Amino acid sequence: MAEPTSTGDAPFDLDKLKQLVEMMEKHGLSEVHLKRGDEQWRLRRGAKEVLHAVPQPQFHYAPPPPMAHAPATAAPAAAPQSAGSPAADPNAGGPSIKSPTIGTFYAAPAPTDPPFVTVGSVVTPETVVCTIEQMKVFNQIQAGVSGTITAILVQSGDAVEFDTPLFRYKS
Repeated sequence: MAEPTSTGDAPFDLDKLKQLVEMMEKHGLSEVHLKRGDEQWRLRRGAKEVLHAVPQPQFHYAPPPPMAHAPATAAPAAAPQSAGSPAADPNAGGPSIKSPTIGTFYAAPAPTDPPFVTVGSVVTPETVVCTIEQMKVFNQIQAGVSGTITAILVQSGDAVEFDTPLFRYKS
């Protein structure tokens, strides 16, 4: 849904609109709002409910904690991981699905909903594996790969950086 507004009489630049839509698709963005002078463009992809399904997090202006990991403690070998329990060592074994942006990681669309994926979930490149909130916009992140989730490396509400490993998978 595009809602460009302008007080001038100039027609909208459809080539620019097409470029914006392509960039949104390429980067997995669900909403963009641009403003220059009197001209404003607001583009929104997908269902409006998706943008508001996840509750607004509380903002804290402290830097995120360092990404250092505590030594792994002994755990049963067959203990499966859920969306709420990160892997002991995010650098261990197998390829990973990484964050395409900075923001806050959410494993489920809402706190009462089940997670998008769990350990053992089979994913395709189009499978939504999480959302990452950035500036109050919730971006659905697709797997981008085919395989089975073997580990979830972050917890809901964690701050993530660009290229932070989020999930391990096997093909």
